[in-house]
Amino acid sequence: QVRLVESGGGLVQAGGSLTLSCAASGLTITRSSLAWFRQAPGKEREFVTVIHHRNGRTYYADSVKGRFTASRDNAKSTVILQMNGLKAEDTAVYYCAAAGGIILSQLTSQSGYPYWGQGTQVTVSS
Repeated sequence: QVRLVESGGGLVQAGGSLTLSCAASGLTITRSSLAWFRQAPGKEREFVTVIHHRNGRTYYADSVKGRFTASRDNAKSTVILQMNGLKAEDTAVYYCAAAGGIILSQLTSQSGYPYWGQGTQVTVSS
């Protein structure tokens, strides 16, 4: 059974940093594409970043490029999202997602990921 558990959310001032973690079990993260999505109040869930399982590349939404960094700790089976230069518009519930196999055209789509965590709240005060 696949389980994804996010942690690290909280309240931070604009310009600050937070580090989110996603502990994965029931799958091999080196063989899985691992993504972060977020959902702000009243808005659709949106793609943030993904580490592709096959080519190893990391893809980012334009809104977070240069500020957020995704990485993987294979020994701990954990995906990490380092968020710097946080803005009020980054306020959202952040979700970790995983897929055993996913084609490039689906990387930014929720429908490509069968496994999801419960989410962690990030609030950025301006």
